[in-house]
Parts: sequence; structure tokens; C-alpha cells
Amino acid sequence: MVPGWFAGGEDDFHLVGTRCAACGSVHFPREDVLCRNPGCAGGDLIAVPLSRVGRIWSYTDARYRPPSPYVTNVELPWEPYALVAVELAAERIVVLGQAVPGVTVADLAVGMEMRVVPGVLHEDAGTTWTTWHWRPTGVAA
Repeated sequence: MVPGWFAGGEDDFHLVGTRCAACGSVHFPREDVLCRNPGCAGGDLIAVPLSRVGRIWSYTDARYRPPSPYVTNVELPWEPYALVAVELAAERIVVLGQAVPGVTVADLAVGMEMRVVPGVLHEDAGTTWTTWHWRPTGVAA
């Protein structure tokens, strides 16, 4: 888990971004130093909760085992997973993340509504690394 990137529990889980007080640009992952907008002279960066629901902008699947520092058990067969780029209309940004386990590219379509939910990136005997996943809401585009 990267501290400060998301907050909340199952019912109120959300990503945390930053908004520039000068130009209104929203950033995710959060930015704590300066506004990423090249046309902005900069301003205070304020932590803001991002929309919990967006629409699929693009998607693909990961069919290969990524290199380190991604953590996988090389003794187990690789399990492909879907990657989803979701547009958050209110923030005017696209956020990439994994689909919830069990959702494949065959279940996805551009424009489909998705909700951000808590997920598990990796677990071992003593630690669970948390992340976010995208889950279809069942609402058609």
C-alpha cells in the first residue's frame, strides 16, 4: 500500500488525489510538491477524494508475469488479469487499475460504468498489501 493514495473501508472506499488551488487541475497519484499542469504557475495542493464511479476509457489484459518489484510466486502458474483505464468525468482524469478478480476482458466494454473498491495486491505469511480494483457496476453505457 502506498500511504495517502486511498482511504476508507468497503462502503466508503475512494482514491485520494490532489487539486491545485491555482488552476484546479486534479492529480492522481497525489502530488505533494508542485502542480503538474505545465501552464500553471503553481498553487497549494489540496488532498481531495476522487469520484468512486467512472466509465471505462480503455482496457487490456496482462498475460505475462511482470518483472520485479511486482511480487508473484514463480512456483505457481501465472494467472492473467484485466487492466482497466477508468475516466473520472468530474476530475477529467483517467486512472489505471486492475479489475476485481474474476472479471476478464470478455466482461468489459468501453463506456461501461465501474466502481473503485479495495483490493489485495499480494499476501504473505505476515503482511497483506492493499490496493484498489475496478468493479463493474452493472450499469450499461
